[in-house]
Amino acid sequence: MSSQKKPHLNLVVIGHVDHGKSTLMGRFLYEIKAIDERIIREYEEQAKKLGRETWKYAWVLDKLKEERERGLTIDLGFYKFETKKYFFTLIDAPGHRDFVKNMITGASQADCALLVVSAKEGEYEAGISPAGQTREHVFLAKTMGIDQLIVAINKMDTVDYKQERYEEVKDGISKLLRMVGYKVSELPFVPTSAWNGDNVVSLSDRTPWYKGPTLYEAFDMFNEPPRPTDKPLRIPIQDVYSIRGVGTVPVGRVETGVLKVGDRVIFMPPKVVGEVKSIETHHTRIEQAIPGDNIGFNVKGVERTQLRRGDVAGHTDNPPKVAEEFVGRIFVLYHPTAIAAGYTPVLHVHTATTPVTFMELVQKIDPRTGSVAEEKPSFIKQGDAAIVRFKPMKPVVIERYQDLPPLGRFAIRDSGRTIAAGTVIEVKEVKT
Repeated sequence: MSSQKKPHLNLVVIGHVDHGKSTLMGRFLYEIKAIDERIIREYEEQAKKLGRETWKYAWVLDKLKEERERGLTIDLGFYKFETKKYFFTLIDAPGHRDFVKNMITGASQADCALLVVSAKEGEYEAGISPAGQTREHVFLAKTMGIDQLIVAINKMDTVDYKQERYEEVKDGISKLLRMVGYKVSELPFVPTSAWNGDNVVSLSDRTPWYKGPTLYEAFDMFNEPPRPTDKPLRIPIQDVYSIRGVGTVPVGRVETGVLKVGDRVIFMPPKVVGEVKSIETHHTRIEQAIPGDNIGFNVKGVERTQLRRGDVAGHTDNPPKVAEEFVGRIFVLYHPTAIAAGYTPVLHVHTATTPVTFMELVQKIDPRTGSVAEEKPSFIKQGDAAIVRFKPMKPVVIERYQDLPPLGRFAIRDSGRTIAAGTVIEVKEVKT
């Protein structure tokens, strides 16, 4: 089966910084021969010169020179690989604290996730601590609509492949996953060593006690997500290019609906209308694009300067909604003190970001039962769930979660931290 015939899934790799995400995926791509051995050898030489030999697999994913020098994953890397069943686009989301916003835009495009957790003494504990990113990423993944998850319990070599440690980490992560609403009984927990390649593609004799799938097999346990082709067209724009001899080319992922060559589309909020001349995905011309397709499309009648990241394309007969205000159900993930009306952090929704004001705290909700705990609370704090009325500082496209989930999930961030995440209940549209 060629990659064109296999169903396509977007996979995001999440987890705390230093838990081995890049190394594990680099190792994986090497083992399935998605990367040339010569490249790995070249990285090995370079890594030895820097005295950083353990980074050689991670470098496969960290092509950017500045990332190599800092030893951190900064931007989202996009890689392709195939399993027996699927054709994957791998989104390597940064674990480093400053880069959670990339993680948000990355995860919001993902169908499924691989959570990498280090079994190493101290590292696992740091990841699940209240300030740890294992906790933050798991919560975000769920809020961003990623219902399918695999867990790799990595760095098993640092704990002598002990089953007790595997079980301890598995139990702790299971509690966390259950708390945010994952069905833990259905999830594979694969004990891996990225460094030695244990259970990455073939079962390791160092873990004779483990009877589950390898990482490679676990990827084929994902289900193909529904493609909401019957919903209105929505394409949040990631970038806009002006290509010589072609014209204006917005780039984004089709979230809902179908885009065909010849369609008239409107970009909101700027209200710019154009005609679709051609559509491309992975450098291949296509006549129509469906949900899940990452595309570039040439639009006639639109200048590059009229569009920006965060705008959303739709058909002219059902344009994307622009919110003057909206009501959202949120969960406060982190806040050093308390949040009251008037607080103005930054809203992240699909590919858009804008400052947003908490206009009114409508209700506090019991996060476990969903019942109302308090009407019009004066403040909310870390661990609380609430219904809040928000006012974005500039027009932004946002839709009700129940109508168009990909445009109805959002995160709230402040000073480099994710404060809250939530879903949109109602939208008050800008009067036109």
